[in-house]
Amino acid sequence: MTVLAVIYLGIFAAVIGVFIASFFVQRHKETERPGANWTMTDEIFRDPSSGRVMRVWTSPDGERHYVPDGGK
Repeated sequence: MTVLAVIYLGIFAAVIGVFIASFFVQRHKETERPGANWTMTDEIFRDPSSGRVMRVWTSPDGERHYVPDGGK
């Protein structure tokens, strides 16, 4: 194999690895359960990438967090 082919193969493997890993990593500020001191908001939305209905919660420092909405 040429050096260029090895470089392309490495790049291809890295891209495939990142793509597969993305299925197992939570999105930014997404969690399965709200924190004990978080406040539920009225804001809900459907996550376009997963299709799940998410609710926005806020922590005391004002950060927004996204939790799957179970109709609570």
